[in-house]
Amino acid sequence: MNQPLNYIKISKENLLHNIAQLKKLTHNQKKVCAVVKANAYGHGSREVVEILNNHVSYFQVDDFLEFNEIKDTAKQPILVLGYVMPKNLEKLVEQGGIPAIYSLEQLKALETIAKRLDQAIKVHLKIDALLGRQGILLDDLPEFLRLLEKVPAIKIAGVYSHFSDADNGFTSHIECQIKTFKAAVKKIKQAGYDNFITHMSSTAGALQYGQNHNFLDMFRPGIGMYGLWPSPDMQEKYSEIVDFKPVLKWVSHIAQVKTVPKGYPISYNLTYITKKETKVAVIPQGYSDGYDRRLSNRGEVLIQGTRCPVLGRVAMNMIVVDVSHLEDVSPMDEVVLLGSQGGNEISADEIAEKIGTINYEVISRISPLFPRIVA
Repeated sequence: MNQPLNYIKISKENLLHNIAQLKKLTHNQKKVCAVVKANAYGHGSREVVEILNNHVSYFQVDDFLEFNEIKDTAKQPILVLGYVMPKNLEKLVEQGGIPAIYSLEQLKALETIAKRLDQAIKVHLKIDALLGRQGILLDDLPEFLRLLEKVPAIKIAGVYSHFSDADNGFTSHIECQIKTFKAAVKKIKQAGYDNFITHMSSTAGALQYGQNHNFLDMFRPGIGMYGLWPSPDMQEKYSEIVDFKPVLKWVSHIAQVKTVPKGYPISYNLTYITKKETKVAVIPQGYSDGYDRRLSNRGEVLIQGTRCPVLGRVAMNMIVVDVSHLEDVSPMDEVVLLGSQGGNEISADEIAEKIGTINYEVISRISPLFPRIVA
């Protein structure tokens, strides 16, 4: 098979393994909503959806564009939990998407759409349970429900919120969030609404609380589904009971190999000058592809299973690496920027630590233009 120059390899086996591991946390007693926003955290949303179609109950994306990306692939309902512009809200409903509702403006817009389409609209009601982002405040909920009662075409199919600090353990703030969410659900039921599902936990929530939160019907795994941990602390705490396997491998190939003399500048701004005669390889990847500029003079790639340091600045479309320690290296040799090769590995966590961020950002910023190859 002829491989592309640059591509992302997706392990179907590892993805399904991780889903099974996450389900095990709740003894398979909770529904699963697979989070595939941000191009499935850089893995390829359509590819991931196709693999998971028969293994989850819902898919979740952020906006209308992401919904459009997977609507023809997904066999399960799609929750759109981010902001949808009014001009796209009707299209979303017509095409079967389930929007979040969290403001009076949305309620009015959905009321107009329901009348125009002459149909009921399922929504998931977002509660701001001390996260301070999108959602209805507990004190505002009674008035919202009073107005919602006047729009019978809008059906509450789900009520949800989101933990703000679950990856740091069970904190007093998490207790307050749970208390707030439970109070909101109670008010909604007292207002006459029932037959809706509740969800609040991401991967971190599922790891911390598992089966203990019987007031939740579903959880929404994201990072763990892709074989990564929400935080190093959680990895240390739970790695003996959960075995996550990375799903993604980022592959490129050498474009050029050459030997430059001692005292030779590499890439922009003269940040690296060779200390000796050096054999270098040019790799056609850069910050426009998602390879962070902060990896300049710090990053490493794998060639022939061996770590090769990045020399000089990461450019928009190119990096240069030192291959002096490799005897036989040629153009079109495989390069791994993230993942395993020959028994060695460069992880998203390693890259995240080098550039001062989190593994979520490292993978979600990989260019969506690369082919995603499922193997």
